[in-house]
Amino acid sequence: DTPLTGVATYNVVPLKAGNFFNKIQCFCFEEQRLRAHEEVDMPVFFFLDPEMLEDPGMHDVNQITLSYTFFKSVAEETDLDAMAAEAAARAEEALVQARKEALAR
Repeated sequence: DTPLTGVATYNVVPLKAGNFFNKIQCFCFEEQRLRAHEEVDMPVFFFLDPEMLEDPGMHDVNQITLSYTFFKSVAEETDLDAMAAEAAARAEEALVQARKEALAR
């Protein structure tokens, strides 16, 4: 029911296929901001290096699975907004106090 900012990490199985997996563009390159109940498509563009076909260690690979895990960011934007608002309020208080002290001189 609340917005979420997070980042994704990817995994390629079998692990040995990861050497041939090349991402061109991926949503996982940057943090993603999702509104509450929002549904989004998160594209990824990749290719498998053709050298994979020549590698004897890959001859038993018939399937490659690409998966992602989405993690909540350590500092969510809502937290950053609250921190920024608090810092601005403190700065304003300090400015008011400095003006009062300057006028008292």
